[in-house]
Amino acid sequence: MHKPIPLPEVARLSLQCLDLTSLNDGDTAADIDALCRRAQTRFGPVAAVCVWPRFVAQARSLLPTSIQVAAVANFPAGALDVVLALADVKAIVDGGGNEVDVVLPYRALMNGQAAECAGFLAQVRAASRPLALKVIIESGVLATPELIAQATQLALAAGADFVKTSTGKTPVSATEDAATVILREIAASGLAHAGFKASGGIRTVQDAGVYLERVASTLGEAALNSKRLRFGASGLLTDIEAVLGGQASAPTSSAY
Repeated sequence: MHKPIPLPEVARLSLQCLDLTSLNDGDTAADIDALCRRAQTRFGPVAAVCVWPRFVAQARSLLPTSIQVAAVANFPAGALDVVLALADVKAIVDGGGNEVDVVLPYRALMNGQAAECAGFLAQVRAASRPLALKVIIESGVLATPELIAQATQLALAAGADFVKTSTGKTPVSATEDAATVILREIAASGLAHAGFKASGGIRTVQDAGVYLERVASTLGEAALNSKRLRFGASGLLTDIEAVLGGQASAPTSSAY
């Protein structure tokens, strides 16, 4: 049993594992400029920025190589549309991106089309190599532990580097219950490289601490790094900086 992680350490780890994200419909080049400046904090860099494919080249030109550039594919709808997904992947690759966050066709999975989803992921994985691949399973819509486990298994079997909870565009995003199921499947897979990304609704260091504790207890404390853990968030950085600057963290949100 590991010891509880002190709040300043939670803040430090959360910063190192943060995918600073801007995926608003109205994002502009100026918004991406600001995002990339924000990613380089006085306490150190975030792990990555996550943007629309059309902004990949801009973000890559503005950031040091120590900060990864991630972009989304098949996002946010998650249709069973491999042509769209592959076009997004090509744009990310051509723009010099490092990571692809693709939405699993989760409604198709709910309709029993597991084989089609597996084929979709196989094509995305082949097209995206050698970039890191995060598969968004939209756990808040899948809802049942069985479907969340099945989606995680499909993602890992296809070669995903991370299984990500959510797009952040649905009413229910990351939850501790969903994280428990995903992490259990990652542990059971025996894939020592596979990681977990909690996305959506994580706004405070205390929120992030819930997931750090869960990862540590399931995958081990050695997994508390950006190779195995990411947070997809736009608002979390403000609280991280507050804690690292010696201020109190905001309370854990009601979602937790």
